[in-house]
Amino acid sequence: MKRLAGLSTLALMISATSGCGWLWGDDGYFRDRGSDYLQAHQVPPMQVPAGQQLRPLDPLLPIPHQVADSRAAGKYDVPRPQPLQGAIQASDFSVQSSEGGRWLVALRSPAQVWAATRQFFTDNGFAIDEERPQTGEFSTAWQKGSEINAALARSLGVQDGEARVRVRIEPGVQRNTSEIFVLALQRDSGSTADPAWPEASVNAELDRALLDELQTALSRSADEGGSVSLLAERDYDAPSRVVLTADGSGNPMLTLDTDFDRAWSSIGRALQAADIKVDDLNRSLGVYYVNLAEGADRPDEKPGFFSRLFSSKPDQEEIDARAERYQVRLTRAGEQILVTLDRNIDTVAPAEVARRVLERLKENLG
Repeated sequence: MKRLAGLSTLALMISATSGCGWLWGDDGYFRDRGSDYLQAHQVPPMQVPAGQQLRPLDPLLPIPHQVADSRAAGKYDVPRPQPLQGAIQASDFSVQSSEGGRWLVALRSPAQVWAATRQFFTDNGFAIDEERPQTGEFSTAWQKGSEINAALARSLGVQDGEARVRVRIEPGVQRNTSEIFVLALQRDSGSTADPAWPEASVNAELDRALLDELQTALSRSADEGGSVSLLAERDYDAPSRVVLTADGSGNPMLTLDTDFDRAWSSIGRALQAADIKVDDLNRSLGVYYVNLAEGADRPDEKPGFFSRLFSSKPDQEEIDARAERYQVRLTRAGEQILVTLDRNIDTVAPAEVARRVLERLKENLG
């Protein structure tokens, strides 16, 4: 065994000193066969001896025509595979479902969704019977299938009857998201019965069809760059009354006549409009953490060429050094919402700073 190992080692040494062309060269045993197919050619099919009967044989690996090319010479480098296309981004509008029903989730603020959703129904022939922007609800009148969009009427199955719809839009769990709930009612054509709105869906298929049509329309509008009226956005969550007052200790505060959801949405919009930077937020506590020394983040605004060329973004140390951090706090008080500016949960902000900030918010809430 030792002698065999020694002979093997000797053979390897001889091959190493005398060159490896017989192994790796163009005529070597382990030569590159990547271009051999260029010289491939098709041979006549196999001939069966006379007197033998066999079923026809199809070639398992037929050589494609016009592969061999006498003009091709040298080695051929197989091209690298093309990179896969990026995954298609998920839509900003998706239908969610649970045992309690179905609803549409939108990665848009409630104000934007309110205007776009209302426009979807009016564009399809629905007549708005009642709307309450402060609570994010509107409902349509009883209408025959012939009075609304024909394709939508077929989807809803109300060609021969009447239907009405109630839409409710609520702020989503995350900031600048919305949840859209749809409830539809049907009755026979000519009926005068006016059933009350139920607590839950009475026709899940009808509601599903409406949500699917609404999702398609909102997605198409977003892809086409559709915009909504800024006035409509302000009408959605603007409180019916905003008063700048003071508490018993003389600390300034805003009093909003609205519910918490609309107040939270409207204060967030007012902070953006007032150019106040929001570092963080906690909806369950009703707190916006703001930095008065910085302007609001505006992701839609991109710096120009010269701005990128001659300006530099401040680092975090510079931002922290000049920061003026406060908390805009929303507190429920009966049927009103109180808005105050605090240093932290235990310390109120200086009166002059609080008044200046709350006045700017009040100007952008109307």
